[in-house]
Amino acid sequence: MSISEHDMHALEKATMRRVILRLVPFLMVCYFCALLDRVNVGFAALQMNKDLGLTPAMFGLAASLFFVSYFLVEVPSNLALQKVGARRWIARIMITWGLVTACMAFVVGPYSLYAMRFILGAAEAGFFPGAILYLTYWLPAEYRARILATFTVSIPLATFLGSPLSVSLLELDGALGLKGWQWLFVLEGIPTILLGIACLFVLTDRPRDAKWLGETERAWLVGRLDEEAARKKPIGHISLWQLVRNKYFLTMALVCSGASATGSVLSVWQPQMIKSFGLTNLQTGFVNAIPYGFATVLMVLWGRHSDRHSERRWHTAIPLLFAAFGLSYLYLTGSIATAILAVTFALVGAYSFKGPFWALSAGWLSPGTLAAGLAGINAISNLIGGGLMVNVVGLVKDATSSFPLGMLPVAALDAAAAISVILISRAHAREAHAAALPA
Repeated sequence: MSISEHDMHALEKATMRRVILRLVPFLMVCYFCALLDRVNVGFAALQMNKDLGLTPAMFGLAASLFFVSYFLVEVPSNLALQKVGARRWIARIMITWGLVTACMAFVVGPYSLYAMRFILGAAEAGFFPGAILYLTYWLPAEYRARILATFTVSIPLATFLGSPLSVSLLELDGALGLKGWQWLFVLEGIPTILLGIACLFVLTDRPRDAKWLGETERAWLVGRLDEEAARKKPIGHISLWQLVRNKYFLTMALVCSGASATGSVLSVWQPQMIKSFGLTNLQTGFVNAIPYGFATVLMVLWGRHSDRHSERRWHTAIPLLFAAFGLSYLYLTGSIATAILAVTFALVGAYSFKGPFWALSAGWLSPGTLAAGLAGINAISNLIGGGLMVNVVGLVKDATSSFPLGMLPVAALDAAAAISVILISRAHAREAHAAALPA
């Protein structure tokens, strides 16, 4: 290796280390709070449903309304982030959703709960795809799967740590005249507001504005990212209307829907399913955390493996098959131990999917379609996975008194998603090969 190559490698290593340490841990904490505020309704339901007179169908509708408004606001939110800058826009998102979460403590019946869940979805919309978009401004392609997997580890970690935390807050029932579920919303909303304010001081919009990087480091990072942005993408610079009709975009939205449905459905219904085995609220919280602990570790290892082998297609498809198997096996379980094993398979699959998938999606989108494309994929997947499937489980539970039966449509969606990503990746490979042939 020549000296110049050695120096370039050292420059790259030093630059990326500073970027990652500055941005990723902070965004992970922010996302942790976002997810905690999103899924805490599942733990609040252990007390709240009785207090508000909610049936399983009512609760399912309330939980799913979050994803409806999330879908409606997602793309406009990401376009706004691109226009006004991530620092201010992410701060705005976090402050508003923290306030709404705290106000959830004051719902008095199903209709006020419906309204607040709908508002919460609109407030939070744009954070996840906005954070993914923001990280693409800073991360060269070869770093994306492992860093995005590390960032999205906040998803299972929020439930792994949030499960015992949330059920512990329920134990405050009666303090200062508030119910335990009311304390849950208030005390988990306040940290989000404070982190939103911190965004204004920690985040920097673009690498060229990063005064905390040296001049040489800034120049190297900007040059590398500009070089990658100039490469030809499967989805070029097209209008929003053309984007929503693009086969790659639509397929990737379907693919993401499987993992989104698995994560959303289990985050909402899993606490009640586990408690149905006769556990107390506190026992439910600790048992509920077990599958998320495994998912937290394995999704990071899977993202690193994807980057190490520069492979995305199978690293995206295989986790979806794991999720489909886990949810299907849940229907055959008859004990708490086998149910937790099945859920662990499902959640390991749903979360290991994320790093390779978002790296694949970001690599297929041109700079002009990146903001709308990432937001659109996430919005559609949340509408199908959260808005539709969370409601389906509630309806099936009302009709059959069975949680596992309601999981079977989600398992089928996971299997279809796995097949779809394999087929679309092969189609892209054939098109790329044909384009490379001389005319």
